Amino acid sequence: MKMPAEGFVRVNQIVKPHGPLPLSRAHWLQGVKDGRYPKPVKLSARITAWRVEDIRALIQSLSE
Repeated sequence: MKMPAEGFVRVNQIVKPHGPLPLSRAHWLQGVKDGRYPKPVKLSARITAWRVEDIRALIQSLSE
């Protein structure tokens, strides 16, 4: 699954099996809590997402 050029993505679009990062959902959420990964944005009471720009920057920094 490709990420959009701009906007927001949900956790299932970030981690495996559909996302570019080979992490489990639990590992991703723990990394967010620990400050290793970008903070999410609450779009509504039940929807949490991440800015595409933040995810692209994370992927870029991991590939260096």
